[in-house]
This record gives sequence, structure tokens and C-alpha cells, in this order.
Amino acid sequence: MAKTRIEGPSAVIFDVGNVLYGWDPDAFLVRQIADDEARLRFIEDVDLYSWHETLDGGRPYAEAAAELEEKFPQYAESIAAWSDRFGETISGPVPGVHDLVEALAARGVPLYAITNFSADFWPPFFAKEQAFFARFQGIIVSGEVKLLKPDPAIYYLALDRFRLRPADALFIDDREINVEAALAVGMQAHLFVDAADLEARLRAEGLL
Repeated sequence: MAKTRIEGPSAVIFDVGNVLYGWDPDAFLVRQIADDEARLRFIEDVDLYSWHETLDGGRPYAEAAAELEEKFPQYAESIAAWSDRFGETISGPVPGVHDLVEALAARGVPLYAITNFSADFWPPFFAKEQAFFARFQGIIVSGEVKLLKPDPAIYYLALDRFRLRPADALFIDDREINVEAALAVGMQAHLFVDAADLEARLRAEGLL
């Protein structure tokens, strides 16, 4: 017998990194620079993760890399590798979550995504995973819209593009700051821990 849905979210908006696909830049960097001291020095000298965030925010990689390589020519090879081999920082599907996506899609639940991702790095990743993302009705990529989670503007943009009322959306993210921002704009939200915990939330909401 089919379940009767109680009032609640009718659509699910996923984060991508560490929710749908693992993101493990540290493991990639270990393969690039095996020596711990040298690797940490590179990360700290170039302020790697803050620099990467500017890419997610919409700065073109070529421009950002040229500036960084001019300042740190000794790291030119590692900076280039961040683009050339960025796909290696993505560790594959998060266990169990793709099965949940398939189950939601089979029930006709509208699926969307909001991801902090470079506009340069997104197309090759999307092309590789296009069969999976075909289940999604829309995806907001921060680097393309030049807005980053947890800026409220990216959530409002997503709701407008996806034609959703805030209360109709269940947003799923692994970072508490992003979850809190979604709640602040009126969305329902879930802090991702693992697939089993997420499945319990989806069932509690009547989505599965």
C-alpha cells in the first residue's frame, strides 16, 4: 500500500561534495607531495584552501593560477596539477547515497543540487557523471553564479530557479554553517552524516 504523505518538503536539494561524492584533496596532495613538511609548507605558503575558495566563488582558474605562480614560482607544478588533475581529489560516490537518490527519483521526488564548485572544474566532472546527474532537475554551481554557500543569495537564487517555496525544499549538506543558512531562509535542512542517517530523515519526511 502506498504511503500517504503528510505535509512537509516535496523536493530535495543536495550538496555535492562529501554528500553525493567524496572530496579528499588531502589524499591527492599526499600523492603529489609525499614529504609531510614540504606538503604542509605548500598548503600554508599559498593558502591553498582559501585560494581554492576564490575559484569556487567564480574566479577563473587561469587568472588565479597565473597570479599565484608569479608569486610562488617554486610551486608552479603543484599549482598546475590542482587544475590538470582536480578530478583525482574526488574520491567517488559517497556510500549508500546514490541508492537513496535513485529511490527518490523512482518515487518522482524532484531532485536538485547546490554546490560550491569552480566553473572551470565543474564541466569535466559533470560530463563524467552525467548519467547520475540526469536524475536532477537543476543544479546551481557557485562558480557559475559567483555566489558561495552560505551566502543567503545562493539559496534564494536556487529557490527562484527551481520554482520552490522555501518550506517545500529539504536541503542536505555536510557543513553545519550551510545547513544553518538554509534554515535561515526558510528551507528545511539536514546535516549530512551518513546514508543511514539521511535515509531515516527522508523516511520521516515521507519522501521514501
